[in-house]
Amino acid sequence: MRSRPLLLWLTLAFLIAGLAGCAARPPATSGAVSVSGTYVVQRDETLYRIATRHGLDWRDVARRNGIGPPYLIYPGQRLRLTGSAPLASRPAPAPSPSASAPARSPAPAPAAPPRPAEPSIARTGEAAPTVAQPPTPPAPGGGTAAARGALQWQWPADGPVLRPFSNSATTRRGIGIGGNPGDDVRAATDGEVVYAGSGLVGYGRLIILKHDARFISAYGHNEELLVREGQNVRAGQKIALLGDSGADRPMLHFEIRVDGAPVDPTRYLPRR
Repeated sequence: MRSRPLLLWLTLAFLIAGLAGCAARPPATSGAVSVSGTYVVQRDETLYRIATRHGLDWRDVARRNGIGPPYLIYPGQRLRLTGSAPLASRPAPAPSPSASAPARSPAPAPAAPPRPAEPSIARTGEAAPTVAQPPTPPAPGGGTAAARGALQWQWPADGPVLRPFSNSATTRRGIGIGGNPGDDVRAATDGEVVYAGSGLVGYGRLIILKHDARFISAYGHNEELLVREGQNVRAGQKIALLGDSGADRPMLHFEIRVDGAPVDPTRYLPRR
């Protein structure tokens, strides 16, 4: 009979020890940092939340990944949490005097009169072409075809531009396109839906499309979303209904980002 109380006390001791062990375990996070120091963004995460979770300053993470205001990120995006700033942001080293001033050779004997100089375009590591190249024609939206890349852009909605692009850090970096509730919102070019939801404050019901390794586009304030994450869409395909979610009037908030940085969408869209 005396062994029963002893057994009961031993059982309680094991239970208490087990609960203490569970309480000591750190909470699970929604993602993990890889060996290379990169982190894959999960659904409904923000840059501030990710940086705070890993003991970092969100401003440093933004600079390291070339992300500017309003610091929009999307699920599946890889963020560098360690290392220095992107190579593109580093100033180019000044050339040494020996490299910038090549040795002079004796002047050659006079020859035939020189021909007029021809314009040429030289790329790094390539010889300049001998035939003059015509200038790149301007893109319909005001930028150059080279600046637009290989993507063919079109307007995502038919209404007028109510809010032009601004470089102010206090505003969302995009344009506001007016319209009526329920108007079509279309994909500006081919892409994959990497986000469809309302988890980003200030954008209402939002869709983000990834077009290639450099370009993404965002469509905010929608009344209804018609596509799902992981779905591939074609240029001109109806992806949402225009609305006023997260806005004071019906409009489409439209962004184009290149390497994470917001750019003026009218540089890429055809002229109306």
